[in-house]
Amino acid sequence: MSGPLYRGATGIRISGNSNDLWDSQMKDKTEKEDLDRNRSSDQSYLALRFPFRVFFPDNNSPSKYGNGESGFASDPFIVGSPRSRHKLTLLLLKLSLALIVILALVGSFWWTISISTMSRGQIVHNYRRLREQLVSDLWDIGELSLGSSRLQEFEFCSEESENYAPCFNVSENLALGYSDGSENTRLCGQSSRQSCLVFPPVNYRIPPRWPTGRDIIWVANVKITAQEVLSSGSLTKRMMMLDEEQISFRSVSPMFDGVEDYSHQIAEMIGLRNESNFVQAGVRTILDIGCGYGSFGAHLFSKQLITMCIANYEPSGSQVQLTLERGLPAMIGSFNSNQLPYPSLSFDMLHCARCGIDWDLKDGYFLIEADRVLKPGGYFVWTSPLTNARNKENQKRWIFVRDFAENLCWEMLSQQDETVVWKKTSKRSCYSSRKPGAGPATCNKGHDVESPYYRPLQGCIAGTHSRRWIPIQEKTTWPSRSHLNKTELAIYGLHPEDFSEDAENWKTTVTNYWSVLSPIIFSDHPKRPGEEDPSPPYNMFRNVLDMNAHFGGFNAALLEAGKSVWVMNVVPTSGPNYLPLILDRGFVGVLHDWCEPFPTYPRSYDLVHAEGLLTLQTHQQRRCTMLDLFTEIDRVLRPEGWIIIRDTAPLVESARMLTTRLKWDARVIEIESNSDDRLLICQKPFFKRQGVSS
Repeated sequence: MSGPLYRGATGIRISGNSNDLWDSQMKDKTEKEDLDRNRSSDQSYLALRFPFRVFFPDNNSPSKYGNGESGFASDPFIVGSPRSRHKLTLLLLKLSLALIVILALVGSFWWTISISTMSRGQIVHNYRRLREQLVSDLWDIGELSLGSSRLQEFEFCSEESENYAPCFNVSENLALGYSDGSENTRLCGQSSRQSCLVFPPVNYRIPPRWPTGRDIIWVANVKITAQEVLSSGSLTKRMMMLDEEQISFRSVSPMFDGVEDYSHQIAEMIGLRNESNFVQAGVRTILDIGCGYGSFGAHLFSKQLITMCIANYEPSGSQVQLTLERGLPAMIGSFNSNQLPYPSLSFDMLHCARCGIDWDLKDGYFLIEADRVLKPGGYFVWTSPLTNARNKENQKRWIFVRDFAENLCWEMLSQQDETVVWKKTSKRSCYSSRKPGAGPATCNKGHDVESPYYRPLQGCIAGTHSRRWIPIQEKTTWPSRSHLNKTELAIYGLHPEDFSEDAENWKTTVTNYWSVLSPIIFSDHPKRPGEEDPSPPYNMFRNVLDMNAHFGGFNAALLEAGKSVWVMNVVPTSGPNYLPLILDRGFVGVLHDWCEPFPTYPRSYDLVHAEGLLTLQTHQQRRCTMLDLFTEIDRVLRPEGWIIIRDTAPLVESARMLTTRLKWDARVIEIESNSDDRLLICQKPFFKRQGVSS
């Protein structure tokens, strides 16, 4: 029998025989009780498995309370029989479920009201936190998917990697057919990434602090031989002395006076009294091409000038490596085939003293690139025997350079001995006033890329369409130059209020950094009860790498705080490009893709700083992992150097997990109670090769 047959008062069957009727009634009663028991059991099971049926009963299901034998509904609250007790239990269960659902509905309604009254900013804030947590988790999954090798501590590289700079493999480039200087071209690929930690050289010593380190470096820290020092033909390279343990650039050397006389000569050729007046003439930043070992920049640093040394990659006797070891700005760079990773109109002066560049080659393309990075009204200083040549071949080469410079709208200010000084035009109209066909044409607006990234050398004059075309003589002088005015900020689409707020935030941040570092650095410092940790010394760091420089606020705050540092301001290619602003403030910097090795040698920096870089990298297409990024940080960082990473809490926690694989000492610090950001402070240990088996 089916359930619906017993709905309502249909339990009586009518028959002609009374006994049949009684038997039929008794049989029906028995079957009905059996069926009721089965139905009750089934309904209990369904009520538990499908609780919503309590509130939405099936129209074809039996009556809620069932029917009595007389056809009337029996009272479910009579507990005299097991059947009644079973129904009472079922009813209580249904009421409990109803109460739970009511409470859930009330809670949901209350939550909806609270959401409707919550500020939009808080909702977006919480969404951003969830998204960042998801990104962090995905990043972790990506790291774990790379295999068990990534979970283990990194091994140390072979001895050949001690001074190796990735992307600059001269022998490999020669095998690929590069020649005539193009073998120094920077070529980065998947093989450029290192999956090991670079050991310092045997007998490596921590460099002396500034300014002592400017004049003395340890021989064991760099790859150079006595023959390379003595046989160097560079003017600034020869201004050094070598003994058993150190290279000295002290002024007690009679040769050092040559740098001061040389700088004084350049100033007079420009029309200044001496090199101390460079700043008043609008000069602050200098690109020193083939810088020797940085003596020109070291001398001018005391005159509030900052030089960026660039030179080709050199396996031994590297100009860049020794300059960085002295605590002066430098990076590997070449004019040979690609444009430099600087914006147009970047430097106030370009200097080339026997720098090894043949300016007359490649139809003047090298001079066009020099013109591109030189600001209007800036100076090009060239010291070379070619300028004072006696044989016809060299005279011909010199005439080409002289005439080409004139067609670039450079004015020759003076020539003394081997040194020539040109001044770039400050008027854009000069290019249109040239004779037809005289010199290279100006780039059209669509081709005039302000910030190229290792683009092939161009044959047109760039920068003429830039809103930054402002002669250096019309700019405010240093140090006021670092505080851009309203008109200057408008060029970059910035409001003075935002710029001022950024500057104030960085001042506070630098103060906080020093406060945080004090107990870490001086954790073993003996002091009396109640005494505070001493502040880290002003010259604790010298070479600073800011991996995500924004407006250059970290650099400005460090200088205003009196720290004896210079900062390599790096603007990632994956983010907003404020490198022109940074350079216009009188700082130095470079454009760089952090999925590629940085163009420098191992052990270049004392402090690596990254604010918001992890967040920036996660929003881009993942061509590299966080571990790749940290391995590169380890390569460019000196032993006992520091890393400061500021980012969201999930990303900082993911980064902290990786530090053990790199053998860094690390700790996470909460910045503010109401901030989602965290600080990751790390220090790279000083490992020595003698103590590790190869």
